[in-house]
Amino acid sequence: MKNYQEGYIALVSAIIISILLISITITIGMNNFFARFNILDFESKERSSALAEACVDAAILNLANNSNYNLNNECVSVGDSCPSGTNICTIVSVKKDHPSIGETTIKTKAIFNKSHSNFKVVIMNIRGSKTVLWQECPYLTSSDISC
Repeated sequence: MKNYQEGYIALVSAIIISILLISITITIGMNNFFARFNILDFESKERSSALAEACVDAAILNLANNSNYNLNNECVSVGDSCPSGTNICTIVSVKKDHPSIGETTIKTKAIFNKSHSNFKVVIMNIRGSKTVLWQECPYLTSSDISC
């Protein structure tokens, strides 16, 4: 009489070890796959932040050249054409909060590859350009007081 269960423990052990190794390989592969998307999202955010900062610089330059500069929703192209390009930003508003001391609030926004950057910058004395506040806001409108 033969016993057919002699290799059962070895066979089950080999199957369990194989499943474990395959799951570890799949997990490492998926982590690398999703890391690529995280890097892409980070680069898009860096690009949109740089575009919004470029709009702040453009608004400061316009204020330095013309003290009565007060445009809202002005499209600024950075190597592209407004409003259809990808390298564009918008000066949402420029408000002189306290003209006697030279305090001005500039709000800008930029979108690059579905990554949004909204900045609110308060500067003092445009010619000397001393930045008092630099804040990134989740949402930004020209009439928004809190951000």
